[in-house]
Amino acid sequence: MQQLPFDKRSGKIWFNNELCDWQDARVHIISHGMHYASLVFEGLRVYNTKIFKLKEHTDRLFNSAKILDMKIPYSYDEIIEATEKLVSDQNIQNGYIRPFVWRGSEMMGVSAQNTKINVAIAIWDWPTYFNAELKLKGIKLNISKWQRPPQNSSPWESKAAGLYMICTLSKHQAEKDGFTDSLMLDHEGNIAEATSANIFFKDENNELHTPIPDSFLDGITRKTVIDLAKSKNIKIIERKISPKEISSFKGCFITGTAAEITPVGSIQDDKFEVCDLIKDLSSSYEKLVGKN
Repeated sequence: MQQLPFDKRSGKIWFNNELCDWQDARVHIISHGMHYASLVFEGLRVYNTKIFKLKEHTDRLFNSAKILDMKIPYSYDEIIEATEKLVSDQNIQNGYIRPFVWRGSEMMGVSAQNTKINVAIAIWDWPTYFNAELKLKGIKLNISKWQRPPQNSSPWESKAAGLYMICTLSKHQAEKDGFTDSLMLDHEGNIAEATSANIFFKDENNELHTPIPDSFLDGITRKTVIDLAKSKNIKIIERKISPKEISSFKGCFITGTAAEITPVGSIQDDKFEVCDLIKDLSSSYEKLVGKN
């Protein structure tokens, strides 16, 4: 069934402290957020009407805005309250929440000191990111030609729209070539993450290896999974990981708000087992978020 375009959907969007009809939430085409990517955002999940890690995501939204020199014109508590009200009013059982902050249309140019800072929060039904059969087998990754830029070349600690341009390019090419997603390397040629998810590898000793997040986001789901693994006495090793090591690992999975815990079946020609350790972590994660 074809998905309804997002601009044709119904419901309400919280837009600059007002609830407006979904299709009336409009921004002028001359907007600094669109032309210069001065926009930050978050992605949250709703499980059985409960928002997972709302405070952590709201903290990161405010931090991202600060990094991009944007002062959110609403308080932390106002954003929390608005998000909770949207979930309640829209009667979303299992869905996705997208708060975002952007510069408006008052100035057009690299300098945008006097633009209005706008805030909106949208929510929609979204039970799962990858279908169940794909998650059971494990997704297929290629390796992108695009690399994460060095720390002094991007506001990498923010969840900023502009940082996702190379993710879109990478994922589009991966899908054209028959893969599900793309593995991205950092500026040193080490493994970084997938296009919108962190990555973990399992070795022959049932220890988990994951890249140090020093040029990409240290995901909220990533932190949650690390805590889960430690509670099960699974050793976590955060380190630089070379692509040459991929063939030595026995298992692999990605983590993210949308992806949750998704097994990886292969990275190019290297194949992995969807092992019991990954299945157990996934099951525990689903219990923690209230999915089961």
